[in-house]
Amino acid sequence: MSDKPIQAYALINARVLPLDRGDQYEDPLIEALAENGFDEVTGAGTMQKESGEIDYCGIDILDEEQGVPFICDFLAGRGAPRGAKLQYDGKEVPFGFLEGLAVYLNGTDLPEKVYEECDINFAYAEISKRLGDRGAIQGYWNGPQDRALYLYGYS
Repeated sequence: MSDKPIQAYALINARVLPLDRGDQYEDPLIEALAENGFDEVTGAGTMQKESGEIDYCGIDILDEEQGVPFICDFLAGRGAPRGAKLQYDGKEVPFGFLEGLAVYLNGTDLPEKVYEECDINFAYAEISKRLGDRGAIQGYWNGPQDRALYLYGYS
């Protein structure tokens, strides 16, 4: 390993909104890098599909190659799902081990009574309760016709 600075990109295939990305991944990584003598986060972003639904998020990091294992382990520990990878200098280091599941709820085609009597917040709370310590809802999306909840947890 060298101590030459590298520009890395942590591609996290979690469907989370920008504020949630900050709370779940970016802000804790900034603190952990500083506490452990590594360099810094230089930016972050969220990629959306044409529909507006979140596709994935990412964090730009300036560090030395010796920080790669720390970054990967830290982000995996924060709940990064499978398929996440740290990209730098033409290399890709996979990290993340949680499975993802999206639950889409019809928001327009059911009888009006369903929408009057049912509450997405109840569904959110009930799913969270039943997941327990095996997983969590990390994100959601309110689309023009559907609502989605993005669950990540152990298989």
